[in-house]
Amino acid sequence: MKINLKQKKLKNDKSSLFLEFYNGYRIDKNGVKKHLRKFEYLKQYVFDNPKNAEEKRKNKETLQLAENILAIRKAEYIQGKYKIKNDKKGELTFLEYYEQLKEDRFETKANYGNWDAALKHIEKYCPAHKQLKDIDTDFVKGFKRYLNTKAKTKSGTPLSQNSKYTYFNKFKAALREAYTENYLEENVLRSVKGFEQGESTREYLTYSELQALIQAECKYPILKNAFIFSCLTGLRWSDIDKLRWSEVRDEDTGTRIIFRQKKTDGLEYLYVSEQSRKLLGKRANESDRVFRGLKYGAVYNTEILRWCMKAGITKHITFHSARHTNAVLLLENGADIYTVSKRLGHREIRTTEIYTKIIDEKMKEAANLIPELDLTIE
Repeated sequence: MKINLKQKKLKNDKSSLFLEFYNGYRIDKNGVKKHLRKFEYLKQYVFDNPKNAEEKRKNKETLQLAENILAIRKAEYIQGKYKIKNDKKGELTFLEYYEQLKEDRFETKANYGNWDAALKHIEKYCPAHKQLKDIDTDFVKGFKRYLNTKAKTKSGTPLSQNSKYTYFNKFKAALREAYTENYLEENVLRSVKGFEQGESTREYLTYSELQALIQAECKYPILKNAFIFSCLTGLRWSDIDKLRWSEVRDEDTGTRIIFRQKKTDGLEYLYVSEQSRKLLGKRANESDRVFRGLKYGAVYNTEILRWCMKAGITKHITFHSARHTNAVLLLENGADIYTVSKRLGHREIRTTEIYTKIIDEKMKEAANLIPELDLTIE
């Protein structure tokens, strides 16, 4: 393990100081080298080009503080490596430790949001003075019981199964890391089983329903185009809403969109069909939004339901249902699950596998395996 002090330039002519914990690399199944790094952002900043003696003095003090933290982290690593007990580590409160781990994940926005949401429930359950050294299995079981019986959403309703699953997983991840870093003397998670992940209903449109929706009138044409575009491409609302013409590439081989997912911050290269491209209309300035005038809110959400009713569709369809529709239509028309997963920008194939239950042809065949009976229906 190598621990180094590094700087990251910011837009305000300052640099942020952070520690890099480098633990070598591994080769993944595709032969690509993956460096194993972790970061600790110190929330300390230095002037890139100090203009006077005061700024130079502040830089010197800040750098000295960062060097002291670096020395402490190196000492902590040595203690952990050679099993040297450090009683001071256990005196850190669990809430302080969790907050540190949460901030380490700031750059991964979706994951950070889950850690932050879980913290709001942990703060209601965990006393502010609770130190890591005092955490035991009963404390872990107590938080699970709290999520299952007492925790409420902002609207005062019990947590969904998936919310309990997510929050408890973040809680466990923090304790697992505390044990790995020798803040805990024993693995308090060993005998505690987590929540099962619940399967949420993924409402989608069939091909004929989508065709009917295209024929039906929608009060807001921009909403209609954006929704159908999502059905054909699988793009999320957030990525369609922020889509700029600079991200739409009309090339000799076809049109593709090169964009950064808002949810995961991952860079995506997505080919789109000719009919999808037609929905975008005439090209405008590179900095302009493609779907100008598209808004998020109750008015548009309600209009989607009205639009569906005009098309004879009684399902509870939301804008996100368009993304589900894209996945189902691709799989039904022969796309392999790996390709669908890549197009939807899923990080794990198991996320995409949920759609295979929807289009399971074998299950459809099984429904008609029993020969017809001579039934008299009264």
